[in-house]
Amino acid sequence: MNSIPADAPRPADFATVRALADADMRRIDALIRTRLASDVVLINQIAEHIIAGGGKRLRPMLHALAARAAGYHGEQHVKLAAVIEFIHTSTLLHDDVVDESGLRRGRQTANALWGNAASVLVGDFLYSRSFQLMVELDDMRIMRILADTTNTIAEGEVLQLLNIGNADVDEAAYLAVIERKTAVLFAAATELGALLSGLPADQVSALRRYGMELGYAFQIADDLLDYTSDADTLGKNIGDDLAEGKPTLPLIYALQSATPEQVASLRHAIEHGGLDSLDRIVAAIRDSGALERTRARAEAHANAAHEALSMLPASPYRDALATLADYSVQRTF
Repeated sequence: MNSIPADAPRPADFATVRALADADMRRIDALIRTRLASDVVLINQIAEHIIAGGGKRLRPMLHALAARAAGYHGEQHVKLAAVIEFIHTSTLLHDDVVDESGLRRGRQTANALWGNAASVLVGDFLYSRSFQLMVELDDMRIMRILADTTNTIAEGEVLQLLNIGNADVDEAAYLAVIERKTAVLFAAATELGALLSGLPADQVSALRRYGMELGYAFQIADDLLDYTSDADTLGKNIGDDLAEGKPTLPLIYALQSATPEQVASLRHAIEHGGLDSLDRIVAAIRDSGALERTRARAEAHANAAHEALSMLPASPYRDALATLADYSVQRTF
């Protein structure tokens, strides 16, 4: 087993990691644009809105870096990265409808501009487009992983819906949602990179474990930002999770250690939603120490992601994956 020394050099930041993946990402972005094209004008309009919205393309980049870290030199990772991005984008379109969101990445959401029906249907188009690309790869192992992943994501969406407005959701139930909604797609992205390279089973499992832990860290940090960032930086409205009655980890931890009066306010906020008492709720969360506990939990998952990488041979790509684990909990948006 290879170990990663604590002082091992790594790409310094996300921009450096992005530069390392730049050649692959240009090809992936070009394929995404090509495969988003449709004879239906509305699909093209919404697709262009999504592309113009930017975003970090983190999941396809993660797949490309994992494939390179695993020693892959072929071409299939480009299509697989596009598949992963289509699956992710379709879930965003559906999420924004379910959550009635009006802002994402600092811009109006597709449902705010074109309505819920168009957003749902274009989300379905992206799902079906991803499966067309999968079939072109003609690999049952790949199709099985991605089919299982999309099914699990759908389960996560339903689980989250069931948890909305429920102030009794505990940490285990919260983690079950983010595993299905977020972490499994990260895990599929990295596992598929290893699979393309024909790595031994233990290294394939290690890369999947890395992706899963990274996904946990990323989502927990994202939920933390809902109470610590600002709308201009975050690109969405602060307190959106609270407004939707989502019991995320900062709220769950706050309920465990806040004063009885604060607990009553927190429970009311979760059960009824709305932002009427946002300042008071944020103050209660901060006073309870929940933000520090949430950050520590995210960091623990990032550290576990680091440990999983010790199974891989040293390379700039492995270092880049390690940097992404750090970035997942240090980012501000």
